[in-house]
Amino acid sequence: QVQVVESGGGLAQAGGSLTLSCAASGRTFSIYAMGWFRQAPGMEREFVAANRWSGGSTVYAASVKGRFTISRDNAKNTVYLQMNSLKPEDTAVYYCAASRLYYGTRAYEYDYWGQGTQVTVSS
Repeated sequence: QVQVVESGGGLAQAGGSLTLSCAASGRTFSIYAMGWFRQAPGMEREFVAANRWSGGSTVYAASVKGRFTISRDNAKNTVYLQMNSLKPEDTAVYYCAASRLYYGTRAYEYDYWGQGTQVTVSS
C-alpha cells in the first residue's frame, strides 16, 4: 500500500502563487508515476499534471501548461505542484495520486489517492 497526503492549499488572489506538496509513504518503491487532479464544485475530477517517479517526463493539462510546474524530491518521497498566475477558475480541491503501472492523465489509472486540499483563488 501507498499513502499520499497533500498539503499547502489555501487562499490566493488572482495572479498569485501557491505550492502544493504531496508526501508519499509506504511501498513507495512500487510507484511508477504521480499525478495531480482537481475537482471544482459540480464538476468532474480533471487531470492537472503528472510525472514519472523515476524522472524524465512530465505532462500537463492544456489549461495549466505554462503556469503550473510539477516536480519531485525522491529523497523526501514528495511531489510538488507550483502554481503561478492563478486564476479564479483554478479554484478546486486538488488531489494527489500515485500509480503503480501507468503514467497517464486519467483518474482510473491511479491507484492511491490523498484526501485533497482546497485551493481558492479570488478575483
